[in-house]
Amino acid sequence: MSLLHKFAFLSVLFALLMLSGASARWRLGAAKLTPWVTLWAWERPEDLRFLDPDNVGVAFLAGSVYLDQQPVVRPRLQPLRVGEHTPVTAVVRLEITKTTPAVFSDEYRSQLAAQIVGLSAASQVSALQIDFDATHSQQDFYRSLIKDVRGRLPVSMPLSITALGSWCMGDDWLKGLPIAEAVPMLFRMGPDRAAILQSLAWGQDFREPLCRGSLGVSTDEPWPAPLPASLLGRHVYVFHPRAWTQQSFAAVQRRLQP
Repeated sequence: MSLLHKFAFLSVLFALLMLSGASARWRLGAAKLTPWVTLWAWERPEDLRFLDPDNVGVAFLAGSVYLDQQPVVRPRLQPLRVGEHTPVTAVVRLEITKTTPAVFSDEYRSQLAAQIVGLSAASQVSALQIDFDATHSQQDFYRSLIKDVRGRLPVSMPLSITALGSWCMGDDWLKGLPIAEAVPMLFRMGPDRAAILQSLAWGQDFREPLCRGSLGVSTDEPWPAPLPASLLGRHVYVFHPRAWTQQSFAAVQRRLQP
């Protein structure tokens, strides 16, 4: 092997090792996404300094992007207070409008990805989550958008998405996405609610592996009862339709007791 070929071989090997290391770091970051319980903090004044940062994280609405003819950003307007060491996830909500394009251009997707990443750029934010109820016709676009966002984030920052229950039960379009988790939303489920909850009550797990590490519930809707053994020990995201208090969080802790 010539010196030139040896140099080329070593360069490729070094690049593969760096890529492997980056992948390992990303998996490590995903494993440390947030503690077992994460509270969603939506668009209202929130003071969550009472939380134990070793056991509870906060996923706050950092902003919404309205998918008009061009994406329009609406950043969070309400104050959020968290403890200095509380793990914080920035959530970006994508909203369909009357003027949402039927087909999204590459330029539109690139602009939207940059806006999403920009909304996560706060000092204490350690993870990013996208919340988008993509229709069937928008799923290919959403896959490409997720990959674009992932490519713009630091390797160490986990990326997750919220997921409709139907995506996790019988739809394969999430397969292979570069995300840490897809959070099955077990509230506001519409016509699929009864069938999904019945399947979980029978002990069936979500078909999509990305959906098997977490679940999302709300304080104003019934939770799966009894909580199936297959769902115990997962990362639980909890939504509350009003500002969080120590009392409302204590009620969540009681409901999470085995």
